[in-house]
Amino acid sequence: MTQRRNFRQPRCVFVLAVSLLPMATAVNSIPANAQEKSAAVTSPAISQAASEQRQQIVAKAMSFLSKEGQSDAGTFSDRVGSGVTALAVTAALKNGHAVDEPMVAAGLKALEGYVKPDGGIYGNGRLKNYETCVAMVCFAEANQSGRYTKTLRDAKHFVTEMQYGEAQLDPSNPDGHPEWYGGVGYGGPGRPDLSNTGYMIEALRAAETEASDPAIQRALAFVSRCQNLDSKFNDTQFAAKVNDGGFYYEIPLTKIDPSTSDERYTANGGLRSYGSMSYTGLKSMIFAGLTSEDPRVKAAVQWITDHYDLDQNPGMGNAGLYYYYHTFAAGLDAAGIDKLKDADGVEHDWRAELISELASRQNEDGSWSNENGRWFENDKNLATTLALMSLAHCQ
Repeated sequence: MTQRRNFRQPRCVFVLAVSLLPMATAVNSIPANAQEKSAAVTSPAISQAASEQRQQIVAKAMSFLSKEGQSDAGTFSDRVGSGVTALAVTAALKNGHAVDEPMVAAGLKALEGYVKPDGGIYGNGRLKNYETCVAMVCFAEANQSGRYTKTLRDAKHFVTEMQYGEAQLDPSNPDGHPEWYGGVGYGGPGRPDLSNTGYMIEALRAAETEASDPAIQRALAFVSRCQNLDSKFNDTQFAAKVNDGGFYYEIPLTKIDPSTSDERYTANGGLRSYGSMSYTGLKSMIFAGLTSEDPRVKAAVQWITDHYDLDQNPGMGNAGLYYYYHTFAAGLDAAGIDKLKDADGVEHDWRAELISELASRQNEDGSWSNENGRWFENDKNLATTLALMSLAHCQ
């Protein structure tokens, strides 16, 4: 039997039991005489009430997906490609459902139909990196018997071939963009972004790729260039313009006019950090092997402390809210953060608070949906699968 890698393995254990302000008391610097006191407030276990609430809303959501969300062909929202199907099946598996349960089995069979001869797992090819990566995580979660080992191996080769590599560092290459080295976009050649690069890192780790793998380390270089941090790891023009430790989505190559978008740019031409990308950056760095001592991780955690929020996606309002909840939970879980104090000194049990927030937002039919249709989150299947993926990190 093939043993699937436990995704919690790369957890970087630095529980925030004290305030992170100032940075001198950062993640691994809890005083020795505070260790015993801290232990009482850093247990990863949620309360019985929170656990029961989580189980109730998960059950309602799974009932919605199986009865109303899934097509007769086993897919979910296939008009937008294979991605939602992969996410829905992964969400079911991560919340304790077995591979032979009808919804899961039908979803896996449908997803198998998207496997291409080139190793990719996608629909029309427009989103072939994203769709392949989320399918890899799904198949890895379902691979206890080894059924998908070859599929995962072929898919790994496929996504790493789309990555910006050494050719982009060659000054003689007119199409080379060193700033984009290590990144990957939605469909291959073209502008890479942090979201897709983060998906690729997670997919490679799910496929039992070591953090030291060259593809992951190349991706880490791109992730580091997407961080607002003036350091040796970010040699772009944007590193020092904001310098708050958060992350942005892409690295522009053209001149920026700050007046064109207050949402994206600062007055000095910097790139604004925002929630979903900052948690994606944190998770990606942990999966790439960085620890709590790395200055990039410390800066990311500081940003998270300064911008802790479950009412909105910091910097984006309600746009991409459920994607934000997913990255929020995945990032904090990967980093081993169980409780933290925000910038005002208020302590947060993020798992219990996220469960409560999602419970308050759940529709009567068990689904979730976002009134803001940006990034298709008004699609109930997508929003519901993202919420379930978030809740899987709250167990």
